[in-house]
Amino acid sequence: MSTALTTWSLEMNAADELRAAAVPPGEAGVAVVRAEVASGEFGRFLYTAVGADCAWTDRLPWTRERWGDHLAEPGTEVWVAYQHGTPAGYVELGAQDAGVVEIVYFGLLPQFRGRGLGGHLLSYGVRRAWDLGERWEGRGATTRVWVHTCSLDGPHALANYQRRGFRVFDTVTESTVTQDTVSQ
Repeated sequence: MSTALTTWSLEMNAADELRAAAVPPGEAGVAVVRAEVASGEFGRFLYTAVGADCAWTDRLPWTRERWGDHLAEPGTEVWVAYQHGTPAGYVELGAQDAGVVEIVYFGLLPQFRGRGLGGHLLSYGVRRAWDLGERWEGRGATTRVWVHTCSLDGPHALANYQRRGFRVFDTVTESTVTQDTVSQ
């Protein structure tokens, strides 16, 4: 099936640009915890559970070892939202050169979408992006946080990023893309 695919790249250039969202009323029992052990199995679980219906395919061929190696890279962090002990979603951060941090992956498992948890989890992840250098020896302060999202992601993804204070700095539209070949 061919369709147009639009990808937006967004950025934030100062920590005080974040417009944080709180845990929504009625969504008690939410905790966000860093996955400090590089577990390829857990990384793959989060990636497939969140991204299966958003055409996330680029990491599907990865072996357990590649997952583990990637997650163990200095400056790579995975923050997981749990609601009453059940994984609800995650944010993967990737430190880059010159104080730049990318939100590499972000999303919620389908049964947790549409309840306001995404704003809270994204806010938490952005805060951790801004203070990432404090947790990694030799990394300087974060100077920029950026992310990309596309028209295959959830219908509220772009708006959530913008409500949190991200600004679009690039938009690319490909006129025909076969959905089977799209990767995050």
